[in-house]
Amino acid sequence: MVKKRQPAAAKPEASDKPATLKDLLNPEIVNKLKSQADDMRAKEAEQREKNRKEAEESRKAEQKRLESDFGYLLENSGMDWRKYKS
Repeated sequence: MVKKRQPAAAKPEASDKPATLKDLLNPEIVNKLKSQADDMRAKEAEQREKNRKEAEESRKAEQKRLESDFGYLLENSGMDWRKYKS
């Protein structure tokens, strides 16, 4: 004889779900934590932007310094002077 399989247990109901931290915390605390997270993200984005601007200014200053350095310009000159030789 072959036994028929019993159907799997019914899907758990909404009340059977384990309580999450969000459900356990006071809504005021959840809102406060969300606002702190938003503030932290904003500060982090501001810091990244500040670092990017500082790096860009540093790069521009270095480029300006190199443009006034005759040795650098001579070494990196892309012109082939043999073309202009008579």
